[in-house]
Order: sequence, then C-alpha cells, then structure tokens
Amino acid sequence: MSELREKEEQEVKEEEEEEENTETNPQPGGSGAEEPPEDDREPWSDAQEPPEDDREPWSDAQEPPEGDREPWSDAQEPQAARSTSDVQQDAEEAETQTDLPDNTEQLREPQRAEHVGNSTATVKVVLVPEGDVMTVAFAIGLSIQELKRHLASELRVPAEVLKLSLDGRLVDEQHSLMELGVRPHDSTRMQMSSTDPNTHPLRPLRPPERDNMPDVITVRVQTDDGVFQEVVVEIERPLQQKAYLGGYRHRLTGAEYHHAAVQTPPKKRPDRGVVVFSRDTQTVKLKSQAQQCPVSVYTQMTSVGCFISCMKDKLVAPGNYITADECHDRRLRAVIRLQAFARRWLAQQAVERLRRERNRRLAWMEMQERRRKEDREEQLRDRRHRWMNPQRKEDFNLLYHALEKWRREEEQRINSSLRAAERKAALCSLLEQETQLIATIGRHHIAVQNNNYDKAVKTLLDKSAAPHQWRAADGRLIEMESEHTIRARELQDLYNSIKLSPVSQEQRLQVLMTLKHTVKVHECQLTRELVDLIDREVDLMTREVQVFYLKGLRKRISTLFLQYIKTPAFNPGVAKLLKVPQYPSELKNDMFFCHRCNRYLRSADFRGPLRAPCLDCTRLDNIARSRNDFSCVKNILRRLRADEQRLNEDAKIPFLLQVEDMRYLVEVVWASHSALHAGSDLCDLVFVRWDRRRDWSPWNCILLSREETSAHLEVEDVHKVYKATFISRIEHKHALARRHFSHIPAIAEYLDSQPPAALGNQLISKPITMATSKHATDTATR
Repeated sequence: MSELREKEEQEVKEEEEEEENTETNPQPGGSGAEEPPEDDREPWSDAQEPPEDDREPWSDAQEPPEGDREPWSDAQEPQAARSTSDVQQDAEEAETQTDLPDNTEQLREPQRAEHVGNSTATVKVVLVPEGDVMTVAFAIGLSIQELKRHLASELRVPAEVLKLSLDGRLVDEQHSLMELGVRPHDSTRMQMSSTDPNTHPLRPLRPPERDNMPDVITVRVQTDDGVFQEVVVEIERPLQQKAYLGGYRHRLTGAEYHHAAVQTPPKKRPDRGVVVFSRDTQTVKLKSQAQQCPVSVYTQMTSVGCFISCMKDKLVAPGNYITADECHDRRLRAVIRLQAFARRWLAQQAVERLRRERNRRLAWMEMQERRRKEDREEQLRDRRHRWMNPQRKEDFNLLYHALEKWRREEEQRINSSLRAAERKAALCSLLEQETQLIATIGRHHIAVQNNNYDKAVKTLLDKSAAPHQWRAADGRLIEMESEHTIRARELQDLYNSIKLSPVSQEQRLQVLMTLKHTVKVHECQLTRELVDLIDREVDLMTREVQVFYLKGLRKRISTLFLQYIKTPAFNPGVAKLLKVPQYPSELKNDMFFCHRCNRYLRSADFRGPLRAPCLDCTRLDNIARSRNDFSCVKNILRRLRADEQRLNEDAKIPFLLQVEDMRYLVEVVWASHSALHAGSDLCDLVFVRWDRRRDWSPWNCILLSREETSAHLEVEDVHKVYKATFISRIEHKHALARRHFSHIPAIAEYLDSQPPAALGNQLISKPITMATSKHATDTATR
C-alpha cells in the first residue's frame, strides 16, 4: 500500500509541475502550449487572489467589491473576457510571443531578450466596415499568420476568414512585421476584413472604455548600466474593478488620495515543504460500509433436481422508442395545455372582476334611482301634507297655486267642449266653485293665524324670560339671571295663569288680585283701564254670572296685560325682541309710504325699489291674480346658501340675494331649465359654481339637476370638458345676470374688476313680469 501511495503522490506532483509550466508560457501568437480546461485547473494558483468570500472584510476606509466581480486579480483576467479595444497582455508577456521554445527558463535568458526580433511594435488594426480600432503590442519577428491567429482568438472568429491589408494591399501570411518595414517600438496601421461578413462579422466584444487613456504608451526607463531604453507598455482594462487599497484625506482642503494598485503579477510564494495542492486536500474521504436490507431478496432458477413453475411469469415487451423530438413535442403540448388552463383561470378572474364591477355599478345606479324616487315621493308627501294642513304663508301660496291650476284646466275644458249659453253657464258655475274654495282657504287661514298668534306670543315670552348663556373656556355652558329676566319670568307666569282655563272661582279671584297689585305699581292709562276690567270681572263673579258670558271680558284683560308685557318701560327684557324701536328718532330715516295700501312702513317691509308695493300688497296681489308658488325657488336659495356656507364660511353674495332675485335668475336668465338636458322640474334643479375655483355669484353659476351636479363638480377646467358653443351660451347668461345685478348697490360692489366683453345688440335685458303666471311663462320661453 505504501508503494502505491508514493506512486500516486509522484503522479500528482508531475501533473502540478506541468500545469505550472503551462501557466508561465502564455503566448498570444499561438506558439506556446495550450492552457488546460478550466475544469482541470487548480482552484487558485499562487499568483491569484482567493475568492471574495475568503478575503478579509473591508475597513471603513475601503469599498467592498461589487457582486458581479470575478475572482481575478489586476494582473490576470480570463482570455474570453477581454475586449477588442483593451490591451491583451503587458509588455513583458508581449516579448514572449516569438517563436521560442516552451521552456520558461529559456524565455527569460538575457541573450534572447536582446534580439531585435523580440522587440515589440504597436499594431493598430481597423475593422472594416464598422471602423472599430484594435490596438495590440506584437513582436515584429512573428509572422502575419500568428498575428491573424491572435486577432481571431480575440474576435472569436476563424482565422481563415480574416484578411489583413497594409496601405490597401493584401499582406502575405508568411511575412513578418519586420519584413514589412516595421521598426522596434514603432507603430503601424493595418486594415482587417472578413471574407464572410454575414456569418462571421467583425465586431468588438465590448464597447470601448469611457476613459481617454491610450491603448499603448512608450516609457523611457534607465537600466542598471545607465543606458536609457524605450519600452512599449500596454494599458490593460480588466472587467473587474481593482482592489481598493485605501488612501488618505487632506485635512485642510478635504481632497481624497487613493493608493494605486500594481499591474505586475504577484510573486510566487516560497515552497514551505508542505503539499498544499493535492488530491487529499481537495476531495472528500470515501468510506465503504455494508448494510443489510430489511427484507431478504433471493432469485431461484430451474436446475437439476429443482423445478420452478413458470405459470405466474410475465412477458415484458419493450414499448415504442421515443425520440428526442417526440419527447420535446410532448413536453411542448403539456406546456401549451398548462398555459391554456392558466390563461383560462386568468380570464375567469378578469371576467369575475368585471362582473363584480358591473354589479357594483348597477347596484349603485339602482340605489341612486331608488333614492331619487324616495326624494320625489318625499316631496309629494310633503306637498300633500302642506295641502291638507297648511301652516305657513308658503303653504297657502301652494294652495292658491293648485287652485289656479285647477281653474285653468276646467276653463280650458269648458272652452274646448261647450259653446254659447252652455259655456257661460259652466263658467259661472266654475266661478262659484272657485269662490267657495277661496272662502274655505280664507277660513282655514284665519284659524291658522289664531293658532300661530298663540305660538308667537309664547315664543316671545320664552325668549324674554330666558337667562343669558355663553360658553366658558372649558366648554361649560354658563347661565346668568338678571333682574330683567326675573321680571320677565314673573310676568310670563302671571300671563299663563290668566290664560289658564277652566279654573275654580277662588283660584281665578286670587290670580286677578295678584294681577291688580302688579299693574297698580305703574300709573298710566293702560294700567287704569286694566284695573277697571279686573274690578268688573270680580264684581260679576261675586254676582255668580256664568263663565260663558265672561269670555269676552277675560279676553280683553289678557290682551291688555299682553300689551303691558310688551311695553319696555314695564318689562325691559322685551325691548330687544320688538320690531318697533324704542325711540321715535330711529324711525325718521327708515319710514316709507306704500301707494297701494296707503301705509307708512319700514324699509324691511319692501323688496326691491322703495316705490314698489310692500310685501303685504305683493302677497295679496299674488293671491288675487297670478297665484304663483315660490317654494321651489326658496328651496333652491336655501340649498345654495347651505352649500356655499360649507365651502366658504365667508360667502356673502348668496345671503344678499332675496327670493325675487333668485326668481329672476331662475325664470328669466336660465328659463327654468337645466343647462345640460333642459329639465324643467324646479324641485330637482340646483345652482352650483360654473368655475369651482371661484366663489358663487350670479355671473359664476350654472343651473343643473341633482344628478348632473355631482359630475359637474368633478370638472377641473370647464374649457377642456365642454364645447365652445356651450361655453359661449353660458357666458352669455352670465353677462345677462351681470348687467341686471349691477344695478343693486349691495351686489354691485362684488363685481369683477374687469367688465366682460360687450355683447352689442344681442344682449337684451328681460324684466320679470308679475301680471299672470301664463304671461310670465311665455316671456321666459321667448
């Protein structure tokens, strides 16, 4: 065994020596020995660096190598990774490209180095037709054939397809550079083309570097004998980045200086007498060990003295032979089938997603439609409730509007179906029915006024007796009672006791005595009259007069006492709630005369110009003639104020507009129709901003339905969404509104600084007509 072991070690050493000789004799010309394959090489020679994982970690002053770098040093890189523009070998390796023997010792002899044929020259090869330039330092003693082999290995093309020419003439392969007139350390330029450019084009392996360093430089060095010698040095550009060797930083200027890495091969480590590269250190140890199977298996055949039955034997026949193409086709069909199922699953997912989006869209549209129906039904229920139980002035206007609509329909039916005397009789009957309905509405209006009067009195007394309230810094509600609020609460309790019925005679007498002592404190005509009425009721009650005959007297007492409560001299807390000012001097410049009712009223009782009728006359004229319902216009104004208050708390123009102004804007300017689809339902129309970036104003608005409002408010720039004709029509309406509201001083000050372009004769102001509803509708339509 020992002899066999020694023999194996001797063979390993011989193989290592052969590999070392091969590595030390690389010749670009092709005359040296070939390099062994990469799989048979030792992992790391003495001249190579270890892999990146085995290197020491980088310090703070160093930069780690990139993950793409190969484990080659600056002095060695693989032959296949070099580009055409990089220098392939250094000057020392270029001297070994001559036809020298493979022995390393002979290559390093000084006698051979001094030979002229071993001198190098710079050869610049132009690749035709691309025009790329390759620069190579080549021995002038080598032949052109060796140069072609070297260039073919660099370009990875066969050497037979290359053609070299010098000054437009082909060069013989047997000639050398020295025979062509190239001198040592000189440079020449040659052209190289391919005989088969379609199959073997001449392209550089990688683009040239970005730096401006030349490929070859000539360095003048001084030898030991004191003689200067010019040496051609090729600049290598390895693929990997050079090792970061650190440096230092200037303390004053902050400039950084890095240490440069050398390009010479590292020195070979001295032999330590220990075999480092051996098979034992690079292979795992094998160990043979027998193991018994858990089930014993045996085979028995028919032999002499032993018969084995073959009844249960099976005949196995080989199947069809499957070629590589058939196997590839089967796999391809399987892959296509898998792709089909995968694409089917993806398509199902996409369809399911679209179906969910469609269902969500349909559900949203259904919800919107259901909401619109519910809103419409709610409006109808509210209107029907206002018809059946009117409580406000707007409710009675709605009744009169319905009455006028019914009268017109009946009148149109009579005029279309009857003639002569029958028509006159039907019209008289219609007039009687209208009169009865007006009387019924009037009686109901009087009852509602009485009920509302009691509510208004109760509200007035509650407000006058309410304590002062405010919020503290910590959020608590603070209430403060003053002498005025206490006085107002006492009078309120006494008024409620007087209005209370039925009560016993003793309780009534006690309340009357308390009231008498309360009002006797202030001596005036009102209090004297009130005391006389109290004494009269006490006298009648002592004579046992029935309560039915005392109702008028008690009502006079309650009315006079209410007048007593509303007098600021007797109840100071009510002064802030009265519409009539305390001092007559305040009425001097705030009283105006109404020519219809011949009354002097304050400016708050007029709308529009002061020469126009007052509010009561206008309301009475509407009930008697036009009978219009302005509840929809009021709802539009109320919704506009709420929206603008939410968007801008400092909005002022919507709160300056009155119902008549909004009516003019809706009926005259916008013709009571939506700007987009011409919807005429006023209960469904809303005023929004035309340009959402500016505050609302009559010259920056658009009338739309509720469904169109949400889409319009999403528009960033109206000029990019709407057509020019539509925009011009909207701007024309804005000009009409601007001209009308410019005459109102409260709104004119909010006009833009730059007036709009004049519309010439096309701009026509349309005044609102209050005569009849039909005439107003015709004017708005025209």
